[in-house]
Amino acid sequence: MPEGPELHLASLYVNRMCEGVLFSGPVIKSEVSKNPDVPFTSEAYGITAASRGKEVKLTLTPIKTDEPKQRVKAGQVEHPMDIVFRFGMSGYFRFTSEDELPKHAHLRFYSKEKPCRVLSFVDPRRFGSWEPNGTWQPGRGPCVMFEYKKFRENVVTHVSDRAFDRPICEVLLNQKYFNGIGNYLRAEILFRSNIPPFVAAKTVLEGLGPDDSCQNENPVKNESDTKKTSVRTKKKLMKHQTDDLLSLCHTVPLEVVNLGGKGYDPASGDFSDFEAWLQCYYVDGMKTLRDHNGRTIWFRGDPGPMAPKDSKSPKAKKWAKKDDDHDYTNKKKGARERKTRIKQEGGMKTPKQEKDAGLEEAESKRRKPGETHEVNTPQRETRSNARRRKTSSVGVTAGSQRRTMRTTR
Repeated sequence: MPEGPELHLASLYVNRMCEGVLFSGPVIKSEVSKNPDVPFTSEAYGITAASRGKEVKLTLTPIKTDEPKQRVKAGQVEHPMDIVFRFGMSGYFRFTSEDELPKHAHLRFYSKEKPCRVLSFVDPRRFGSWEPNGTWQPGRGPCVMFEYKKFRENVVTHVSDRAFDRPICEVLLNQKYFNGIGNYLRAEILFRSNIPPFVAAKTVLEGLGPDDSCQNENPVKNESDTKKTSVRTKKKLMKHQTDDLLSLCHTVPLEVVNLGGKGYDPASGDFSDFEAWLQCYYVDGMKTLRDHNGRTIWFRGDPGPMAPKDSKSPKAKKWAKKDDDHDYTNKKKGARERKTRIKQEGGMKTPKQEKDAGLEEAESKRRKPGETHEVNTPQRETRSNARRRKTSSVGVTAGSQRRTMRTTR
């Protein structure tokens, strides 16, 4: 699933590919998409993009020409329009020629040039969405990458809320406070901070201040001062030994952006740079559990006291390259190859036909050279046929006896 770094890379891609390109005409939506139509059409307009957490905003800006003012055609838009995208599980942008239009291009912007080029929002699984005349979603917090100060203040001032009573691995996916963090980022952040995933978020964050350095935190007592050390004191001691968790929420996503590639890109089959960067997520030797929301978390060591009791470790999956039809599993591909092979061999056979063919092949091997083989296939008499034959024979015998008696009399 695309996360904050991937959406930021998508906005950079749009700005790079659409720089200096004039677009024209209406915005076309695919017939199968259930998202709203985009009521925008213009003789000439430009496209720019910006990202914030897990959202990307495209701005369509009509461009005035040097020609004398003309009467605006019906339906033409004179003012800019913002379209806010949320990528869902597999959304991304592509800029191609019209002949190379991607298979799952559900929203298309056509250039004015000849031959025409198309900026497409591609979404194979159709979980993504867009909102014409949209704004940043109000329920989402500041971006962890580019609004770090606001993000940190938003978390620190709300640590006492009930939302932070949940495990830290689940709170990190709450976009109200951690806008841009997703499944692979939470695993990497917790691993690098050496924090178990199923520890109360309030325990981990309550001593942090609005700055990177921990403020307003009571000094940790030495073991010689007390025989028993509370769980809270142990967690604070652990924070001294590791990096600030909120700081890692800012720096780790920026590392993905600085990789220079696509990062965790579902449209790309090359994950080599991203796999080399990972330290925990999908790494051999790491443990996995499903959290209370059913999401898989990768970690090392003890999961923590709030781990689900009956949670089982899901089966490990391997990276799968993208097929041409955007099918990420090998199961369907193998089924298609099997069906193709059967068609080439002359159609699919039933189990009985396969058994008869095997017996015939074995008989041909036992047969001597030059010997002909006659197959006698006697008709098996069914029970109903035998009953009818017996009844008819009895009827014939009774009739003969009656004729003999009449003749005698």
